[in-house]
Amino acid sequence: MTDRPRPFDGIEDLLERLNRQVETAARSWERQVDDRSQLDLSMGNAETSLDLADEGEAFVATVDVPGYESDDLELRLIDRDRTLAISGQRERERETGDEGANYIRHERTTQSFSRQVRLPASVDADAVQASVNNGVLTVRLPKHEPDEEARSIDID
Repeated sequence: MTDRPRPFDGIEDLLERLNRQVETAARSWERQVDDRSQLDLSMGNAETSLDLADEGEAFVATVDVPGYESDDLELRLIDRDRTLAISGQRERERETGDEGANYIRHERTTQSFSRQVRLPASVDADAVQASVNNGVLTVRLPKHEPDEEARSIDID
């Protein structure tokens, strides 16, 4: 009766392969988190999606802001023009003067978001351009040109 197949013979090999796959996936996920954390300084869950592209002479940030008007959004450059901070605050219609509405269902509430992204290089703060079109905020951040000329430094 020793020729009888045992149902658990291959389970150890299967568990070892599964363990290797989980470790590989975990290492890959950690690299992605590390890469993102170097740039994304936002706190908490971000309900808006943000893309940051390097287009040679400028960085371009594209942010989904559905339902937000340009007056609802605030953009700031902080940390010597290396961090872009984007925030938005939108109030529900009832709070903006729609007192007479007889709602059957009312789920749209006050919403806000805040995102901060570290830029890989400094930008020219005076040349930044931003626009909102169809619920998409586009921020063009021209890179700061380094000074080509040498500067003398006085010694005290």
